Amino acid sequence: MKIHIQSPTRVDLAGGTLDLWPLYLLVGGSASTVNVAIDIYTHAILENRNDDSIRLESKDLNLVKDYKNLAEALADTDPRMILLQTQLRYWKPQKGFSLTTKSDSPVGGGLGGSSSLTISLMKAFAQFTGHKFQNTHELVHIAHNIEAEILNTPTGTQDYYPAVSGGLNILKYDYNGIRQEVLQVENSPLAQHFLLVYTGKAHHSGLNNFEVMKGSIAKDPTTLKALKDIRDIAIATEQVVRAGEWRKLPALFRAEFEARVRLAPAFTSPEIEKLNQLSLQNGAEAVKICGAGGGGCVLVWTPENKKEGVESACQKAGFQVLATRPVNPLPLP
Repeated sequence: MKIHIQSPTRVDLAGGTLDLWPLYLLVGGSASTVNVAIDIYTHAILENRNDDSIRLESKDLNLVKDYKNLAEALADTDPRMILLQTQLRYWKPQKGFSLTTKSDSPVGGGLGGSSSLTISLMKAFAQFTGHKFQNTHELVHIAHNIEAEILNTPTGTQDYYPAVSGGLNILKYDYNGIRQEVLQVENSPLAQHFLLVYTGKAHHSGLNNFEVMKGSIAKDPTTLKALKDIRDIAIATEQVVRAGEWRKLPALFRAEFEARVRLAPAFTSPEIEKLNQLSLQNGAEAVKICGAGGGGCVLVWTPENKKEGVESACQKAGFQVLATRPVNPLPLP
């Protein structure tokens, strides 16, 4: 039996950071996050063996490990193995297998690649062990807890939903938990307007979830004001995408950029500032930094008739333009 799971990554359009409990409760009791799945995938390839032996291979780390059995795999002290070991501890597979992982996302891209890979692994092991998830929320809940252990830091949940469901995701956070709505992207103009540009691996951490949480709980006025502005911008973004009023997105992207820099000046970087200026000079309308910022990928929003010129200018300046499109909604696992 050979299982090959691929999961999309995402571009976050609005409301990131507020998906971290209890931040959405500290800005008025509710918040929204909007993101879109893209066809930059992570992969988990799992194949059964006829004995108890285990082979773990990471294409991204250029790493191959062979073990006699599960106990030996779990006893490995190599810190590079923590992601896979945490999955093994959760699933406790009763037979041998070979597992290969790889990601199409650039390192430190800010596209939710680690969360997407966690979902790929969860889906692969569920199929391998015969487990059926009740719904998307169950899968996300487990994946979110596993990754929090691995990262040893508070983690949000928005990155997992597009990896499971594809599509354009509107996530609502309130006292009752999380509600997800997945919209079609097939006939939306998203693909005609956005470029995804890689500025290079982040030189610093950008937004730090733990620092934001500490500031919020301590009632730091700068932190809370920035988060409330991000909440309001996300609500407006949700309304815009529902109505298909895409021309209003650039102004919202610009407003969120300003709010996030107030929240954490490290959110931007010299490379991002250079890309922003270059893009605007060549006809783009706004940029949207992906993930925690500090580098990584940036969504550049352009009028359709300016897209080719903006792309050419970015490439001439040494930036990498990633060929990508939104991913339509996927069937439930």
